[in-house]
Amino acid sequence: MLGQSHRERQPASLLRGHLSCVWIQQVAPDSIPYTHRSVPNGSVELFCEIGSVPQVVGPQTGPRVETLAPGSTVVGVRFRPGAAPSVLGLPASELVDLTVGAQELWGAASVALGEKVASAATPQEAAAVLERAVFGRLPDAADPDPLVAEAVQQLLPWRAGDVGSLTSSLYISERQLRRRCHDAIGLAPKALHRLLRFQGFLALVQGHHGTGRELAALAAEAGYADQPHLTRECLRLAGISPRAFLREIDENCGSHDHAPSHAPLLRWRAQRAA
Repeated sequence: MLGQSHRERQPASLLRGHLSCVWIQQVAPDSIPYTHRSVPNGSVELFCEIGSVPQVVGPQTGPRVETLAPGSTVVGVRFRPGAAPSVLGLPASELVDLTVGAQELWGAASVALGEKVASAATPQEAAAVLERAVFGRLPDAADPDPLVAEAVQQLLPWRAGDVGSLTSSLYISERQLRRRCHDAIGLAPKALHRLLRFQGFLALVQGHHGTGRELAALAAEAGYADQPHLTRECLRLAGISPRAFLREIDENCGSHDHAPSHAPLLRWRAQRAA
């Protein structure tokens, strides 16, 4: 689709323990309104449409569809799964499937942050303003739960770990693991595993031009039991069938760059295949 773009980049080095990417989404003034579909990824995001107050979108369990008006520019940062609570000041479980104004978390400081974003000279500088806001809160923030961070690493696509092996490999009871994941990520380990596997599917699709591939082959490569398994998960997480989703990606994502999100997943796949 012409007239809209989505670009991601790596966060500043000092923020890479908390943020997975920084992104900019734009719709040209002479474009038509753009309907954007976000699928769950286990993360929390802080974003700001330029000219508005920043917002926080919590971990999602289903698709999120929104329409961006012509001339819109939105900048955002995506937290690593489990890293947001220490910065935001509340458990991720309180944000599941919610989008809230940052003023509900930070009060008047969020209004001042929105003004700084609006006064930035470029979208790139506006995104950097959000990065600096996160960085400014780190001295008063606790470190992310290291056990949850390790659980996330073990559940990434093409890793050897699975949900059943987590309790033994992390030396923790199933009940304690669920509680700590619920507080830090807002999701149980099994739910997170499903979301991360679907992110692996997306990485394959965008890395290999998925509409030219057989869905059965994509399903197997992404770790699904079979094509119907992928279809059920796509309907649950994206809200549409895999073929419709691939067609939507082809139509809309030619001007999108998701490399910071997808490249690490594909590296794990390459290492496992080696």
